[in-house]
Amino acid sequence: MIFIDNENNHDPAFNLAMEEFAIRNLAPRQEILLFYINEPSIIIGRNQNTVEEINVDYVEEHAIHVVRRLSGGGAVYHDLGNLNFSFIAPNSTDNFHNFRKFTQPVIDVLQSIGVPAELSGRNDIVVEGRKISGNAQYVAGPRMVSHGTLLWNTDLTRVGDALRVKAAKIESKGIKSVRSRVANITEFLPEPHVDILTFRQMIIDGVFAGGSVSQYALTPSDWQAVAELAENRYRSWDWNYGRSPAFNLHRETRYPGGGIEALLNVDRGGVIRQVKFFGDFFGQHDVAELEARLAGCRYEPNALRVCLEGVDVRGYFMNYSLDELIELLY
Repeated sequence: MIFIDNENNHDPAFNLAMEEFAIRNLAPRQEILLFYINEPSIIIGRNQNTVEEINVDYVEEHAIHVVRRLSGGGAVYHDLGNLNFSFIAPNSTDNFHNFRKFTQPVIDVLQSIGVPAELSGRNDIVVEGRKISGNAQYVAGPRMVSHGTLLWNTDLTRVGDALRVKAAKIESKGIKSVRSRVANITEFLPEPHVDILTFRQMIIDGVFAGGSVSQYALTPSDWQAVAELAENRYRSWDWNYGRSPAFNLHRETRYPGGGIEALLNVDRGGVIRQVKFFGDFFGQHDVAELEARLAGCRYEPNALRVCLEGVDVRGYFMNYSLDELIELLY
């Protein structure tokens, strides 16, 4: 086992890129341990529809990163009070789907500091019935990753706000998140003076059984490769939003000029195939013109604004603004 230090980088795109770089390029015959703590972010499961999982308005208002990971499972909220661990190992029958093997060192440390943690179901760590850690795995050729979250002292109010989706009827084949009753580890600490970095070091010491820690130091070219992967994949709209499964969306609103219903069909790749407007609104122009203009537009607020540039929205929906229309659509 070797340890890779991410040097306290809190950028979720960079940290997920480092994990992918490690699994594909580093120490192919050894197991690897990696930790990272992210700035406020929502990490989307590989097979999820991003729009179904996030509160877009809240995310934008609070500058929360949205990044898709390579593993399946549900969306999770990260902040500086959340410790993430990643084990990279050979893809074998002894490792893949064996969550106990990779969570047991963490559970042992938790129990040693007085937190009665246990593995629940297939991939959750719980304390007194409340979830403190969710785990997921993925395979890349001969290697696999088993990674998980540890809610140390996360702002749990933000978890609910960031993952509370705007009211709508959404039909897609994306994997929906299952919300669990969660808790912070610090709630169960007999002596709460332990901080998150001390806790991380305790896990490292546990994994290496108190012996010397074998560490791989990334080279300048390694760091550059990770930065390029972060930019090209994990900061890409195409990866984080465009890879969502195709979906249908129904949104509606009432305003002083009447009611508007918007039915959207969005292709995989995040491009609007079709929009239909219905309602008892008044307007001078045929909404079919507006529908045609939106077809082929990327389903993203800024792209919608560009597609509608120069359009007098009030000509289609009396006393209704462009900002209100984008708010309805997204």
